[in-house]
Amino acid sequence: MIFVTVGTHYLGFERLIKKVDEIAGKIDEEVIAQIGSTDYKPKNMAYFTFVEEEKMSELFEKSRIIVTHSGAGTFLRILNYNKPIVVIPRFKKFNEHIDDHQLELAEVFNKKGKAIAVYDIKNLEDALEKTKKIIYKKNIKNKRLITFLKDYIGKMENENMHGSIDSISS
Repeated sequence: MIFVTVGTHYLGFERLIKKVDEIAGKIDEEVIAQIGSTDYKPKNMAYFTFVEEEKMSELFEKSRIIVTHSGAGTFLRILNYNKPIVVIPRFKKFNEHIDDHQLELAEVFNKKGKAIAVYDIKNLEDALEKTKKIIYKKNIKNKRLITFLKDYIGKMENENMHGSIDSISS
């Protein structure tokens, strides 16, 4: 089963959900998506907007592949499942987020070998195919990466907070 999650951001992620729905119509594998605030309603896969944490954990556990936005909280959570991860950052230019910080996170995940990053949605199907060759050992510890990401996110939050203060006082 392929599980797709777009997180809880108030902006939709139509670009991802439409592409996954198109792929779901061509493959012989169950696809389930958490579509959040996305307006597009899939035709070829099961979907829901939001669900309890327990159900999300169950879907992460049951999945063969996890396709996700490049949200730090979601990514930190799914690392522990040791599943192939395909990460697609939300972009400001598509009105999917307020800035492009998810691009930076996707690059880190990709560079560390923890995910296959997809920057052009046309490449999603190829990325899904690549996951078939990934073999994960059970109980891999991701503590260094998690610590790095928490520090990185904290630094980004501090920079954004100081930027806001500076712009208010100017």
